[in-house]
Amino acid sequence: MKIAIKGAIILLVASLVVMAVGCAEEEDVIKIGVIGPMTYIQGDHHWYGATLAAEEINDAGGITVGNESYEIKLVKRDSNEILSVTDATNAMERLITVDNVDFVVGGFRSESALAMQDVAMDYDTIFLIAGASIDELCERVAEDYDTYKYTFRITPNNATSLVTLSFMLTGMVAQNVGALTYPDPPKIAIVAENMAWADVLVAAAEAYFAAAPPNGMGLTVVGTWRPSQTATDVTVELGEIEAAGANMIYTVVSGPLGVAYTKGWGESQIPAASVGINVEAQKGDFLDVTGGYGAWETTLNTYARVEITDDTIDFFDTFVDRFGEIPVYTAGTYDALYVLKDAIERADSLDSDDIVTALEATDLSGPAGRFVFMGTDTDTPHDVTWGPGYVTGLGVQWQDGELVCVWPNAGGTLG
Repeated sequence: MKIAIKGAIILLVASLVVMAVGCAEEEDVIKIGVIGPMTYIQGDHHWYGATLAAEEINDAGGITVGNESYEIKLVKRDSNEILSVTDATNAMERLITVDNVDFVVGGFRSESALAMQDVAMDYDTIFLIAGASIDELCERVAEDYDTYKYTFRITPNNATSLVTLSFMLTGMVAQNVGALTYPDPPKIAIVAENMAWADVLVAAAEAYFAAAPPNGMGLTVVGTWRPSQTATDVTVELGEIEAAGANMIYTVVSGPLGVAYTKGWGESQIPAASVGINVEAQKGDFLDVTGGYGAWETTLNTYARVEITDDTIDFFDTFVDRFGEIPVYTAGTYDALYVLKDAIERADSLDSDDIVTALEATDLSGPAGRFVFMGTDTDTPHDVTWGPGYVTGLGVQWQDGELVCVWPNAGGTLG
């Protein structure tokens, strides 16, 4: 009996030592949750961007608060948010209550991001969004600051800004198509996935494309098609577009639909230029997964191998070397971690309210541009500022097997 009791005491002491060591280690760690659709490229690049930033920051000494240095520890959670809003909220809840993360980065599908935002705000957890564009995410900050002040958007620019940017890119293509169709204006079809973030762009496009200059482009809009974001066959829609005589197609696609659409567009040989937003076209294996039919696809992007800032090309090359892929816009988790580090160190605190105040004063250059958040006197506080000198985004096109920047003519010209 004495031996058994002594053995139990030894085990108890050993357990307490292990627990003490574990707690000591956790005291020197800042845990950041990375949430996204991890079975899709959008989630993969959430993880890749955060991983690359965490490695760099840790190698450089971590995050300094007072006299203490903290190492970043990442925690991955698959939100499955493309398919399920419920799964997304459950994943956020687990990150905060089970994994005990201090901050969260990521988010992709707008409907799911709104739901995940509510969970994060319930726990006063700072959520740096790197993938969802719907304006409402930051409009909520204006409507109820005390509740939603822990929300900041890193990427992409909000839907309203994406409207302007995508119209600039579409206008450039329209000029080229118009030269071929003159004196008749180009005929444009709109293909947009059936998701909330796309609604703003579709409504604006239908009005602006048809309006006469200078209030619009003066194009002939032949119709709007809204397939599911996970559709694998859009043969019927493309057949209708071809029958309508379209020589341009404006895309608003962020999910896996982008591959099916582009492959169908190429296979059917519709004589129509494709331009707009197609996130799948941002990735390095796009030509392979579309069977080569992705050539000449033109899309908005966040990153390209051009000198947006002094950091862009180094980031781009390092990302490609490390992961074997071209970064898509959800790799903005890389910028998110550096923005967070900068704010924590300026606040010299790990208190969420102190960090929010520091984030509001952010002015930091990263691979995607200069990060300055919109103020509380705007319609979308804590939104990344869009425009020259800040974060503008790019227009890219697949030309001769390469993804080339064609707007604002930083790396090539439209083919």
